[in-house]
Amino acid sequence: MNPAGALKAVPSIVLAGGGSAGHTSPLIATADALRRIDPTIEIIALGTERGLETRVIPEAGYRLELIPPVPLPRKPTPALFAVPGKMLSSVSAARKVLDEAKADVLVGFGGYVSTPAYVAAWRRKTPIVVHEGNAVPGIANKFAARYCTQHVKTSFPGTDLPHAEYVGLPIRRAISTLDRAALRAEARQFFGLDPDAPTLFVTGGSQGAQRINESVSGAAADLQAAGIQVLHAIGPKNTLEVPQTGPLPYVVLNYVDRMDLAYAAADLVVCRSGANTVTEVSGVGLPAIYVPLPIGNGEQRLNAKPVVDVGGGVLIDNAELTVDWVRANVPQLLLDRERLTAMSTAATGVIRTDADDRLARIILDVVRSAS
Repeated sequence: MNPAGALKAVPSIVLAGGGSAGHTSPLIATADALRRIDPTIEIIALGTERGLETRVIPEAGYRLELIPPVPLPRKPTPALFAVPGKMLSSVSAARKVLDEAKADVLVGFGGYVSTPAYVAAWRRKTPIVVHEGNAVPGIANKFAARYCTQHVKTSFPGTDLPHAEYVGLPIRRAISTLDRAALRAEARQFFGLDPDAPTLFVTGGSQGAQRINESVSGAAADLQAAGIQVLHAIGPKNTLEVPQTGPLPYVVLNYVDRMDLAYAAADLVVCRSGANTVTEVSGVGLPAIYVPLPIGNGEQRLNAKPVVDVGGGVLIDNAELTVDWVRANVPQLLLDRERLTAMSTAATGVIRTDADDRLARIILDVVRSAS
C-alpha cells in the first residue's frame, strides 16, 4: 500500500475509445492532461483497426494496442449471432492488454472498443472511469454505467446515465486557451485570407459533410458579392471546385490541421454539432450555425441545444440547409456585427472547457484510492 494520497511509482492508465474523432479527440486531450500533471505516467490507448485511432493516437505520441472490433447491430440481423463469439475474443484481447500493462484504471470513452474493455476490467477488478461524449449516451456507456456506480462522467449537463456527474468534454489545450482576437491576423495570413473581410468558416467534421459542402459552395457567388470570404474544410475524401467570382478568396481545403487558427480566422462557422465541435466552437466564443447530422439517435441536436437556447448559435435541420437558405440567411447574419458579438458572448462559458484537467485529476484520484 502507498502512503495516503500518494501515487505508486509509475501509474499505468489504459484509455479505451476509437472509431471516430468523437472518441479519439477527448481521449488524446485527457492523455495530454495526465502527462502535464505527471510526465512519468504510463498511458496505453486501446482501439481497433477500423478507426481513426490507428493514425491519430500514434501521431499524438501515445502507444496504441488493437483489439478485435465488435460492432453491435442496432436491429436484429444475422450478424447478431456472431456477436457473442466476437465479444469473447475481444474481451480476451483487452484483458491481455490490461494484464501486461498492470493497469491501475481503465477509462472508457465509448465506441466499439469500450464494451469489451469494460468487461475485461470488471473481471480483473480494475477500477473503471466512464466518460460519455454526447448528450445522448451510446450503448457501451449505457452498459458500463449500470455497474460503474462511482465514476460516470458526462460532457453535457442532464445526460441520462445512472450515477452521472457533469464534468465537460476534454478538448485540446490549443483550443481551450485560444484567444481568437489575438490570433486573428496570424490566422488569416496562414490561410491566405484577407485580413479585414468578414470570414465564414465551413466544416462538416473530420470526414466532411456533403450537404453542407454543396449548400454553402452553391452560394459562393452571393457570399462574395456580399463582401464575405470563405474558409471551407470539405473532408479528406471529398472534392469541390468553386469558381472565384470576386476579389475575396474562397479557400477550399480537404482537412484543417490547425483548427485553432481556423476558429481564430472566422467570424461565423457553419458546422455539424458533434460533441467536440459544439464544445470547441462555443468554448472559443465563435458564433455558429449548427446543422445536426440527420442520422443516429438525435444526439447532435441535443449537443447544440444548451448553446442555441442561450442565443450562442442557430440550429437548422440538415434537410433545410439549401443554397437558397444560405443566400437568404448567412450574409445577413455575418454582416450583423452587433448580433455576432451578442452570440459570441452568449456562447462563451455555456460548456466547460477545463474538462481535460478535471477528468485527469479524477482518474488520478481513482488510482490513489485503489493503491
